[in-house]
Amino acid sequence: MNLPLAITLGDPAGIGPEIIAKAFLQAPDDMAGCFVAGDVALLRRACHVVAPDVALPVVAIDTPDEALAAPPRCVPVLQVLEGAEPVLFGQVSALAGRLAGESVVWAARAALRGEVAGMVTAPLHKEALSAAGAPFSAFPGHTELLQAEAARHLGLPVAQLPVRMMLANDELRTVLVSIHVSLREAMEMVTSGNILDTLRIAHRSVGAALQRPPRIAVAGLNPHAGEGGLFGREEIEHIAPAVAAARAEGIDARGPFAPDTVFMRARHAPPAHPGEFDVVVAMYHDQGLIPVKYLGVEQGVNVTLGLPFVRTSPDHGTAFDIAGTGRADAASLLAAVRMARRLTGAADSRRHQ
Repeated sequence: MNLPLAITLGDPAGIGPEIIAKAFLQAPDDMAGCFVAGDVALLRRACHVVAPDVALPVVAIDTPDEALAAPPRCVPVLQVLEGAEPVLFGQVSALAGRLAGESVVWAARAALRGEVAGMVTAPLHKEALSAAGAPFSAFPGHTELLQAEAARHLGLPVAQLPVRMMLANDELRTVLVSIHVSLREAMEMVTSGNILDTLRIAHRSVGAALQRPPRIAVAGLNPHAGEGGLFGREEIEHIAPAVAAARAEGIDARGPFAPDTVFMRARHAPPAHPGEFDVVVAMYHDQGLIPVKYLGVEQGVNVTLGLPFVRTSPDHGTAFDIAGTGRADAASLLAAVRMARRLTGAADSRRHQ
């Protein structure tokens, strides 16, 4: 499908607009066919920050498909925001949260209408999103907001459209059973049903990207995966039954394994260390994200699995401490763009089979 990729603005008080501008400047081939769903003035400010002595024009476009004809080293922007006043760098504000949220909603709806191939989201600030008020304050972050938009479009209750977060780089992939909830709530979400849903989503989505059934490892919740019930019974009562049910459906799932070693076993770093598994299902947010981020934030990509469209994101936040300095690294955003292209290509291939 010859459709453009939409890149959302991110929180304009953070580094989102800057890494977008830097990506268009440094990697024109990767960014060909991409456009920003956001605000022309805010992107021009970002371009001046990252390249004050280099001509990096911002081109206003009227429709997404115009991005396909944009020349290299210019930033096509579709004006989707109203009242996008300048915001101060590095400060939480309701205005910045609203602008970031509106950019995400516009891009999601465009993807659901089939106007774009997928979306890449620049970082937003969860506190600013909450400060923006309804409807954005109802969502802890991108994942939940996109899930709600997709469910509304499909006419489904949100509960009937389960989605999961995957964090991936060249060496490791992890998919999470729970996302942005407290650790106490995350433990309560370790149920056979939630784990089985996660295994199904990981099997379907990662398999589509690999073009083969993935080998899935399942992390335990407790130290040593519970040590036969000595350190907790979640593995016996919930995790192992979910693995067994998944295997009965033809899913290559194994575990539960001790969470302090399973990520090392799955790490793919050839030739010395080919991974035993293609993806690890982790029981909660930090259990799964710390190993991937430790390997290098600059190459990590956040992918939302289970949506009816492709969404990827850099593996870092808004970095308020360096916003406005031009020092932000665009590597993770570029990795997210490349991942989105691979995933949209795989989805297009499946549609034509």
